[in-house]
Amino acid sequence: MKWNFRGILVIWNSFLSCSVLRVCQDTNLVAVSVKIMSLTVLTLGVISFIYGVVAENKKPASRTPIPDKGTVICQYPADPTVALGYLSVGFLLASSIAGYLSLFYPYQGKPVPRGSMFKSNTSSIFFNIALFTTGLTITLLVWPTITEKIHLTRNVHQNLETACLTAKTGLLGGGAFLSLDSSLLWLVALMWAGNAREDYFDEIEENGDSVEALKNSA
Repeated sequence: MKWNFRGILVIWNSFLSCSVLRVCQDTNLVAVSVKIMSLTVLTLGVISFIYGVVAENKKPASRTPIPDKGTVICQYPADPTVALGYLSVGFLLASSIAGYLSLFYPYQGKPVPRGSMFKSNTSSIFFNIALFTTGLTITLLVWPTITEKIHLTRNVHQNLETACLTAKTGLLGGGAFLSLDSSLLWLVALMWAGNAREDYFDEIEENGDSVEALKNSA
């Protein structure tokens, strides 16, 4: 007897989707509030900050050069700098993506046009600052992490006077603090987006009341 694994997989996925949707509807887990999104952005940013600080502290200042026949082998002790750097970048991206999506999420099923979100110059300024800070933070975290990875993998040098360098000190720590700043800036942008949402719905309500008043007067 031959089993159709693809068909079984489709049926199983359909069953899981229906079950999860039913549970979400019954327990009202579908609703996402501004508070939940804010906590998510801040928590991910704090975790990224912690990983970045630990990565900076765990990074060795130098390596041990071992002379060999016509080469120098840089002995690198095991350290978690590269792994912690990647984790810091990953949580930074997760925090930034959550922050970006939180601005345009249709809370309570009420979407707002993107043009209305940026009517205020202050809202646009904080949004652009948050984007710029995120890009700068990614650069400060990825650059030393990749550099450290290269030093670890390419540890045999033909130059007998090589100094067995490590990644530049201070970049991971600076990126860690900027990661925390980035999450806070996304929260500020979310605050201004909340004000824009309120203004948008107030304007709609006022226009609706005006139309209703005109109909009654006619």
